[in-house]
Amino acid sequence: MLRLVSILIAVAVITLPLMPVQWAAVALKRPLRRRIPVFYHRTMCALLGVRVRVVGAPMNAHPLLIVANHASWLDISVITSAAPVVFVAKHEIASWPFFGLLAKLQRSVFVDRSRRHKTDEVNAEIAQRLAEGDPVVLFGEGTAGDGNRVLPFRTALIGAARDALAAAEHVQQVWIQPLSVAYVGFQGLPLGRQRRPLAAWYGDMHLVPHLTGVLRRGAIDVVMTWGEPIAYNGEADRKALAKDLEASVRRLTVAALRGGAGAPKPAA
Repeated sequence: MLRLVSILIAVAVITLPLMPVQWAAVALKRPLRRRIPVFYHRTMCALLGVRVRVVGAPMNAHPLLIVANHASWLDISVITSAAPVVFVAKHEIASWPFFGLLAKLQRSVFVDRSRRHKTDEVNAEIAQRLAEGDPVVLFGEGTAGDGNRVLPFRTALIGAARDALAAAEHVQQVWIQPLSVAYVGFQGLPLGRQRRPLAAWYGDMHLVPHLTGVLRRGAIDVVMTWGEPIAYNGEADRKALAKDLEASVRRLTVAALRGGAGAPKPAA
């Protein structure tokens, strides 16, 4: 209980002063709007006891669309600790207390998948972020899995890469990079299939108990692996591209899970 209270106090002390600064940076379109989330989520990982080992690196070239697997609310902090990214999130998150505000301050793009006729508008918003130089993270599965396997990737929002090409005449190609996030260890030991829910949050699991459990226990090891980027010029078949990205993320995830906890180092 003492650990839980101490972490909550530390989170409040860090979060509350940064919120108005980030809001102003976003409103004024200052470079600080990209740096603050990276600092914030690195700090959150340290407070939560989430140790991240990064394999590879994100592309320096832009526009960059990152397609990742999804297993937990922790993915947001893990990925942002390594790169100044913008997320594509389901629209319900925008109305969540606290987390919805954080998502808005990180300039997330919210998607209502029940309104398929809005896909073009969402793709246009993603394309705008890409054109402005923001790496955009899309969770290819469209939902969170159990962390033991990678679910089939959806193809609809990968159309944002095509829209980014159409939005700016000088952009000849968009880089699409696969990213694997694998929760591999707990308190220095391999996590294993049965204990993966200690980190993974999916299905009908309630957020508050899961969040509280992570705060109480900590010591979660994560391997984040960047795959080979793909240069997309608008001609490749969207379904074939999604399958290639899915296969890459699945291969990287399996390799990380089989490797175990290892000795993760904090993200640089």
